[in-house]
Amino acid sequence: MSANGSGSAENLVEIEHLTKHFAVKQGVFARGHAQVHAVEDVSFEVRRGETLGIVGESGCGKSTTARLMLRLLDLTAGTVRFDGRDISKLSQRKLRPIRREMQMIFQDPYASLNPRKTIGQIIGTPFAIHGVKGAKTRVQELLETVGLSPEHYNRYPHEFSGGQRQRIGVARALALSPKLIVCDEPVSALDVSIQAQVLNLLRTLQDDFNLTYVFITHDLSVLRQIADRIAVMYLGRLVEIGESEQIYEAPKHPYTAALLSAVPRAGIDPRERIMLIGDVPSPISPPPACVFHPRCPRFHKGHCDVVEPLLRELAPHQWAACHYPLERWPMSDAEIRQAEGARREDRPHLEGAAHEV
Repeated sequence: MSANGSGSAENLVEIEHLTKHFAVKQGVFARGHAQVHAVEDVSFEVRRGETLGIVGESGCGKSTTARLMLRLLDLTAGTVRFDGRDISKLSQRKLRPIRREMQMIFQDPYASLNPRKTIGQIIGTPFAIHGVKGAKTRVQELLETVGLSPEHYNRYPHEFSGGQRQRIGVARALALSPKLIVCDEPVSALDVSIQAQVLNLLRTLQDDFNLTYVFITHDLSVLRQIADRIAVMYLGRLVEIGESEQIYEAPKHPYTAALLSAVPRAGIDPRERIMLIGDVPSPISPPPACVFHPRCPRFHKGHCDVVEPLLRELAPHQWAACHYPLERWPMSDAEIRQAEGARREDRPHLEGAAHEV
């Protein structure tokens, strides 16, 4: 079921209870077996023509979720619907005609291009796979669309800068006129000035070609420029999802608030940083109930570590999985630790929350 609990023809992608476990070996002689809970029971939808941002710390399952959405990985459980069709269990052969409608822009523009092939060959590969004729002319048009010269057709990747290589990756993703493009941290390896150029290019292409984006990043300042809605993930779980401005102006989950407090802000009244002590727990053995409770500044012993919070609507079009959501924003580190209705006289500083910034 999607985050709002209903399916719709306006949704291009619908994810229901998406789960992915990876088997790993443990022990000195690798005789033990365990599972990495990379993605656990994630549900949301991607509307046609929108940009859905997925944000979270490294290792939270953002990229794995994207690869599951595109069926680059097999699902452990759950359902993926693309354009109204269930693609969860389709074979690679049946997926081939659908793949032309869903493409991906990879994080590293240096590693995602084959150094032995010319740019014309790289961008022309999708046409060759799907038997489309007139590839050279189309490739030259695509180069011009992304701000490169058609004369670059016979050049190799090492002859381009990082920003130009990422534009080549964008051109390759556009080759077969897809409906959905997953952008997996496409600007994280680029300089700030080049980031702005690539983001502006993506916005322009979205308007021109009616594209739908899923934009993955750990940089909230980048996401605010491009995303219509934002989904926040932590340790393989979806902890909050809502309209972009709602997330930035009135976050409900403490983890979202901690991420926002870490974003640099210009001005004379910067927000107090909400510090989370400790490391992210191992996905091999995630905490019971709320997976965020070992680090949460609003941890209630006997509740948060016993009862798993469900994703619920806490404001119009804004859902969060938290027993003690934030009442307002911004809040200081001390205020965020004092959830309404809680008795805190005996525990002035909660486990997992720093009381000094």
